[in-house]
Amino acid sequence: MSVAQTSDQAAATRDDPTVRNIRLADLPEVLKKGAEDFWAMPTHLFFLGLIYPIVGLVLARLVFGYDVLPLLFPLVTGFALVGPLAALGLYEISRRRELGLDTTWKDAFAVFRSPSLPAIAALGLLLLAIFFIWIAVANALYIAAFGYAPAASLPDFLDRIFNTPAGWTLILLGNGIGFLFALLVLAISVVSFPLLLDRKVSPIVAILTSLRAVAANPAAMAAWGLIVAALLIVGAVPLFIGLAIVVPILGHATWHLYRKVVVP
Repeated sequence: MSVAQTSDQAAATRDDPTVRNIRLADLPEVLKKGAEDFWAMPTHLFFLGLIYPIVGLVLARLVFGYDVLPLLFPLVTGFALVGPLAALGLYEISRRRELGLDTTWKDAFAVFRSPSLPAIAALGLLLLAIFFIWIAVANALYIAAFGYAPAASLPDFLDRIFNTPAGWTLILLGNGIGFLFALLVLAISVVSFPLLLDRKVSPIVAILTSLRAVAANPAAMAAWGLIVAALLIVGAVPLFIGLAIVVPILGHATWHLYRKVVVP
């Protein structure tokens, strides 16, 4: 191995992001900063947040319209798997506010001018692939439980799910597998997208940094995952309208979580 190659590898090692330990007590502060970013610029953040409830309602209408009720829950819950990608504009706004820069809603789209855009796109495609795999698995589970015959109506579908042994097996197994998908996405993306936006690193470095962050802070990251899931459920209950507030706050808070975990 040449001296130049050795030098390059040493430089790469020095440039690897450093992960630090955080406490459970840091999470309320992270959420507070996320809320402050949201309330400081609520107009365009409300616009961005509306993307989620609109897409959720469209998905619901699409599913009902094509009589594929079994996919409604997997589609709505699985949409959260690509949430880290969709929140890129929120990370950018928090980053600019942190730097004291003038910020407007248009700055949310500055990510398209990021030097790391190819890496961001690659990681985004990975999340999309995980999302579609989840939908396929959920569909296969339903078919295994009830076969290919569609439900005659919404009440018939609900009766199948909640009043039969196969339905409860589907609920338990589906939620268990869905949890594993959510855990995978949390592990590879909890800080990777903010890192790519903040520094010019490869997708592999971003994913490995995210994995190291989770490994170094298992309790805090598990609690963060539960907080995200709980807030998304609360926001989705009133016809997804609450997500217009919940999603921006979580997006901004994720940026501040990144700042807590990865040394600048």
